[in-house]
Amino acid sequence: MAANDQAKGGPGKNEVMQVSGTPRLIVTVGCMIGTLMQALDATIANVSLPYMQGSLSASYDEITWVLTSYVVAAAIMTAPVGWLAGRFGRKNVFMVSIIGFTVTSMMCGIATSLGEMVVDRLFQGMFGAALVPLSQSTMLDIYPPEKRGQAMAIWGIGVMVGPILGPTLGGYLTYFYDWRYVFFVNLPFGIAAVLALGFFMPKRGAANRSSGHFDWIGFAVLSLFLAALQILLDRGEEKDWFSSTEIVTYGVLAAIGLYLFIVHMFTAKQPFIPRGVFRDRNLNAALIAMFAVGSVLLSSSTLMPPFLEKLGNYPVELAGLVMAPRGLGTMGAMMIAGRLTNKVDPRYLMFAGFLLLIVSFWMMMQWLPSSPQSYLIESIVVQGAGLGFVFTPLQVVAFYTLDPALRTQGTSLLSLMRNVGMAVGISITEAVQVQMSQVDHESVSNAITPFNRALQVGGAVSHYLNPMTTRGAAMLNTMVVQQSDIISYLDAFKFMLMVSIPAIFTLLLMRKPPAQAGVKAEKHEMAVME
Repeated sequence: MAANDQAKGGPGKNEVMQVSGTPRLIVTVGCMIGTLMQALDATIANVSLPYMQGSLSASYDEITWVLTSYVVAAAIMTAPVGWLAGRFGRKNVFMVSIIGFTVTSMMCGIATSLGEMVVDRLFQGMFGAALVPLSQSTMLDIYPPEKRGQAMAIWGIGVMVGPILGPTLGGYLTYFYDWRYVFFVNLPFGIAAVLALGFFMPKRGAANRSSGHFDWIGFAVLSLFLAALQILLDRGEEKDWFSSTEIVTYGVLAAIGLYLFIVHMFTAKQPFIPRGVFRDRNLNAALIAMFAVGSVLLSSSTLMPPFLEKLGNYPVELAGLVMAPRGLGTMGAMMIAGRLTNKVDPRYLMFAGFLLLIVSFWMMMQWLPSSPQSYLIESIVVQGAGLGFVFTPLQVVAFYTLDPALRTQGTSLLSLMRNVGMAVGISITEAVQVQMSQVDHESVSNAITPFNRALQVGGAVSHYLNPMTTRGAAMLNTMVVQQSDIISYLDAFKFMLMVSIPAIFTLLLMRKPPAQAGVKAEKHEMAVME
């Protein structure tokens, strides 16, 4: 039995990691550090771009490639993580990824030119791509089924809170030290993760040298799709979307890459991503749900700071403090969901999480610059709790029925869908906000006519707002712009609410395993080991 499984690349000898007590705790900390480093670096450099732009003598259009190169490299290299782990061994790939990520982070910190920075960020994204899926699959392996809910809650804190805290931490490091410390901060954490995993993480079994075949065609067309899509989303708003030949070109390349990848998946003997992954109903439903979660994870936090600072006149530090409780709501909900996942149907927890997300966006649709801070914080905390209640049980349900041999491929796909969802969500919500600002500006300005009673009263109001004078026209335009901006942000929050509603129906596709199914599967794995 063990020999057959091993030949198939399935759970053979030593497939389940036997680690408990203090070693398991240390491995957990190492996995958390790796996850947090990758999640932080996805957003920590955003606020430092203006400072990098000056130091590296780059234009705004050029400096954005610092972000684009990282995102594109991470997206492309997430997909082959499963094959790499099977070919070279999970621990080996994990260690190389952490060391490479730490070294390239230091190289980013000492970069002296734009080209050097972009290349270093490209390699940083390549090494960082494996950190999240490998840390998740490791956590799933070292914890028994009855404790996987709590394990995913702990692991999920790094994934969910990292992108939220990234801009805040990056801002403080840049303000008090220098933008280079945004990258230098990874050094002590990288060393700690290497020591923790190097000494205490057991090998998942010998590398499967029989998996030497690599589907280069599948990898190439998938890379074409992901790279073109990421660049399209990253530069679309700047280039006015499909009115630009550059963006149209990226769109065509992305469509060709996706089409060729789908065709190749159905026709290749050994496709790049095993077809068995897509036969699991729970994982497929989880991929759709994860895309929805990713689409609102960063897009909402991207719109909150400009709303508070630009329209509410909040100082930067106060805006950061108002948004901080979102992370606390996420962490609290994750810990609660982790304890409840094995006691109640996880789908009920996810349903409650999606409802909280919908409620939070409805509350945000009532935001005004004059809204009390307590109301703003309440809606932000509710949103954070909703994300926590969805994310933790989703990580468990996704792998309930998946063959353990496909677990690393599954975690890679889940991470890929979250990253693509975040990219799509940020681009679309920003586009909605910008476009609706123009539409709302026209709608509000239509009320500025000689027949408007506010301009006919003959008092101070009509005097100062007289559109026939330069001063009056400027004041009127300022008021119209402010009102249209407020409405456009509320429109963007409404859009995110509409995205959250269909995600609920993915719960109908998920199956809850029979009672004790997880325990039986674990016993089967232990029997294989013996």
